[in-house]
Amino acid sequence: MIDLSNTKPFASGGNRDCYISPINSKACIKVTKKEILKKIKKDKVWYKKFRSNESFDDNLREQLAYKQKAITSPLDSSIWDHLAKWNGMVDTSLGPASETELIKNDNEIAETLENYLFREGLTDEIKLAIESFEIWLRKHRVLTKNIIPHNIVLKKIDGVITLKIIDGLGCSSFIPLPKYSKYFAKRYIERRISLMWSRINWDLSGRKGNWK
Repeated sequence: MIDLSNTKPFASGGNRDCYISPINSKACIKVTKKEILKKIKKDKVWYKKFRSNESFDDNLREQLAYKQKAITSPLDSSIWDHLAKWNGMVDTSLGPASETELIKNDNEIAETLENYLFREGLTDEIKLAIESFEIWLRKHRVLTKNIIPHNIVLKKIDGVITLKIIDGLGCSSFIPLPKYSKYFAKRYIERRISLMWSRINWDLSGRKGNWK
């Protein structure tokens, strides 16, 4: 068991807290917040309330998302070019947790795309990084939920920015046809890319109205 009692989270999302592993400084441990599963279930539409609490657990859903064919099948190591690696589920003093690669630059935790955009705007450098990211998505057809800038971090390799997904994997389609069909996977990926740009432009415009 990993003891997190003397460790403070370096980041906190809506459903999980993120810790640097006390036994591996290159690992991020994601712990589901207490009582959050009950709240999530309570806020869902009536027909989803019959599902188990575990079905709303982001850690278990992340574990399943990393098992998608796009990630497990390729022999090409470039699948990890824009994706934090998955280490597995671990037991901690705060409960079961998901452990992934912690993306760093010079021993500092990598900045999110959201923070970069708010500070620098849509620079030529970041446009190139996003273009490379889009090419990778189309090549590997990695299924993600909506691609939100705070779920992407900037890894600097030889001075060049590379975008890395740290959260939000999975298929959000009600009927998960993209999991089984290349045709629907391609359509799904194009929709995620379009929504990603909608979110980026919404962030940069001062978040007025509905970003979708």
